[in-house]
Amino acid sequence: MPKSKRNRAVTLSKTKKKGKEHKENIVNTIRECAEKYSSAYVFSFENMRNLKFKEFRDQLKSSSRFFLGSNKVMQVALGRSVSDEIRPGLHKISKLVRGDSGICFTNLLKEEVQRLFNEFEEYDFARTGSAATEKVELQEGPLDQFTHEMEPFLRKQGMPVRLNKGIVELVSDFVVCEEGKPLSPEAARILRLLGIKMATFRLNLICRWTPDEFEIYREGLEESDIESS
Repeated sequence: MPKSKRNRAVTLSKTKKKGKEHKENIVNTIRECAEKYSSAYVFSFENMRNLKFKEFRDQLKSSSRFFLGSNKVMQVALGRSVSDEIRPGLHKISKLVRGDSGICFTNLLKEEVQRLFNEFEEYDFARTGSAATEKVELQEGPLDQFTHEMEPFLRKQGMPVRLNKGIVELVSDFVVCEEGKPLSPEAARILRLLGIKMATFRLNLICRWTPDEFEIYREGLEESDIESS
C-alpha cells in the first residue's frame, strides 16, 4: 500500500541563529577574561583541525581561555582605540586580531606559553584547494597497496588503471599533484589513499599583552605599525 503523503514527520524544534544576544555574551566573556587573566596572546593558525585544537585547548583549560570566531566581535570586546579599550594597551592586540586568528587569555608564564605554541604541530591529509607541498608521481606498473575492489574508484579519480590477473595496474605514469599547485578533489582523495599527509596544523604567536608590557612576535611587524594602522 502506498505511503500516505499526509503521514509526515514534523520537527517542532527550531535552531536559533546566533544573533545580537550571542555576540553580547562573547563580548562580556572576553572582557571578564581580560580582567581575570594575567596576560593575553593573539595567535594565527594554519590548516585548522577542530578536533586537534580542542585537544590543545582542553590541555590548558585550567589556566587559559581561548576565543575563535568573529574578529570584529573580538575587536569590539577588547576596544579598538585608547578611548574604548577595557584595559590599558589592549587596543594594540585588538588591531592584530585579523585573518585566521584567535585570542588566548592565560595565567601561564610567558616561557611556558611560547614553548607550548612552538611545539604544537599536527600533520594531516590536505584538503581540496590546498597547495601541494611536493610533486607526487606514480610509476607505470602494479599498485600492490590497492585491492582489486578499488579499481573502479581509482578510475573515477582519473587514474589510468586496469585489472591484470586481479592486480590493480597503472597503464602509464600518473602525476597526482605538482608542488605549489592547488589540490583537486581527486588528488586530495588519492593522497589520502596513499597515506601522504601534506597539511600541517600550526599555531603561531603574534603578540603578547600584560597590564605592564606589550610584545610582538611576528617578524617584520613593529609597534609603530600598529599605532599607525
